[in-house]
Amino acid sequence: MHFKELILKELYKFCNSFNLYFITFGPQISKMKYLQLFVFFSTVSMLAQTSFENGEKCYLLGKFDQAKTFFETSLKQNPNDLKSLEYLGDIQCHNKQWEKAVPFYLKLTKLKPANAEYFYKYGGALGMQAKEANKFKALSLIDDVKVAFKKAIQLNPNHIGARWALLEIYIQLPGIVGGSESKAKKYADELLKISPVDGYLSKGHIEEYFNRYSNAEKYYLKAIEIGNSKTTYQKLADLYKNKMAQPEKARKLWATYNEKNKS
Repeated sequence: MHFKELILKELYKFCNSFNLYFITFGPQISKMKYLQLFVFFSTVSMLAQTSFENGEKCYLLGKFDQAKTFFETSLKQNPNDLKSLEYLGDIQCHNKQWEKAVPFYLKLTKLKPANAEYFYKYGGALGMQAKEANKFKALSLIDDVKVAFKKAIQLNPNHIGARWALLEIYIQLPGIVGGSESKAKKYADELLKISPVDGYLSKGHIEEYFNRYSNAEKYYLKAIEIGNSKTTYQKLADLYKNKMAQPEKARKLWATYNEKNKS
C-alpha cells in the first residue's frame, strides 16, 4: 500500500473513532482527541523528515548506498520531493549509472521548469549515457542533450558548465552529425565574456583538440596570467608533456607554480 493511501486509511479510521467517542462521551473530551490528531500528523511529518535527514547525513559522509535507501523512503512518502530526487540522481551519477540518473533529473525539469541546474544535470547524465551507448543510440540522444544544455543557458545566461559541455559536443562530433568548430568557438567567446579564465582555457582546449599546439600554448599562458590557479598550470603542463614532447618545460612550469604558491 502506498504511503499516501496508508495515511488516508489510518486517518479515516482515526476520525471514525473520534466521532464515535465524541458521541458517546460528550464534547468535554474533544480537546484530547484534537491533541491526538495533532500528534498523529506530527509523527508522520517527523518520519518523512527523518528519512531525508538521515539520507543527507549518509550522503555527506560518502555512504551512498545507505543514503540511497533513505532517499527512496523519503520519495515514497513524498514523490515530488525535489531534494530527494536530486540526491538520487546524483548518487546514480556517482555510480556511473547514467541511464538510471536520467529519469530523476528529467522529473526535476518537469517539476521546476525554470531551474537551470536541473536541465544542466539532465543534459549531463543524458550526455554520458550517449557517450557509453552504441553509435545509433548515441545519435538518438544527442539532440536532447543539446536542448537541455541550451535550456540551462537560456534560464541562466551566465551558466559556465553548460557552455563547456556544448563546446565539447561540437568539437567531438563529426560534422555530418552536427559537429562544428565554429559553434564551439562561439561558446568559447561567450565564456571569455563571463569568465576570462574559462574563456582562455576553452579557446586553448579547442586549439589543442585540433592539434594547433602553439596556439593552445598562447591561450593557456593567458589563462595562467589571469587565473594563476593549479588548473591553468595543469592544462599547460599537460600540453607540454603529452602533446609537445617537452617534459622539461612542464617541469619548469610546475616549479614556477610551486614557487608562487609557497605557503
